[in-house]
Amino acid sequence: MNPAFPKLYAILSAEMTASMETAIGRSLAHAGVELIQYRNKAASPGALFEISSKITKSLAGRNARFIVNDRPDIAWLVGAGGVHVGQEDIPVEDARAICGETSSRNTGASAFGAGFWVGVSTHNLDQVREAAKTSADYIAVGPIFPTDTKKNPDPVVGTEFIRSARKLTRKPLVAIGGITLSRAPEVFLAGADCLAVASDLVGASDPAARAREYLAVAADCPK
Repeated sequence: MNPAFPKLYAILSAEMTASMETAIGRSLAHAGVELIQYRNKAASPGALFEISSKITKSLAGRNARFIVNDRPDIAWLVGAGGVHVGQEDIPVEDARAICGETSSRNTGASAFGAGFWVGVSTHNLDQVREAAKTSADYIAVGPIFPTDTKKNPDPVVGTEFIRSARKLTRKPLVAIGGITLSRAPEVFLAGADCLAVASDLVGASDPAARAREYLAVAADCPK
């Protein structure tokens, strides 16, 4: 586990936040979450820009890096701290070209460094190998477990996939897909640097309290 990389990555999915993205984002940042992504596949570009802008402003001055899903152009325009792209989205290097290594617009820098981050999703080892060759700041791997947060999820890969991916790259690995508090220890022990969590975090009765539970698990896992 990389001790310098954030341990918890909150996914604010539009289906779960009920237009409370800014409030939930602030509460998670206050609880110690240092990576927060907004994901809304159905939003128009204008709506995504508006919501992302509000989240960016709400997190200003907090130790949390805001990541926009899919759209590097919108991430740059709102001054977010990064963008996350999938296998069918714009390639990592093109996203980097749009946003640059650093940006004076970036208000989403965290204690883990200024500049703009680009993350990329991977679902098999060939994709991990290719992602490792790019300038991606982190590589997401999964889905680790079955998940209901995506309409057409990729095949479940399990924790053994994390172990295999760990041998292919020194970049931070972010595990995603069906992760719950009870499963968190085995995911960290398999080699994940960070857990990306959506429903078990945002869908909790008290997301901030649940975030603190996840961070306590991370603190207890071997570095």
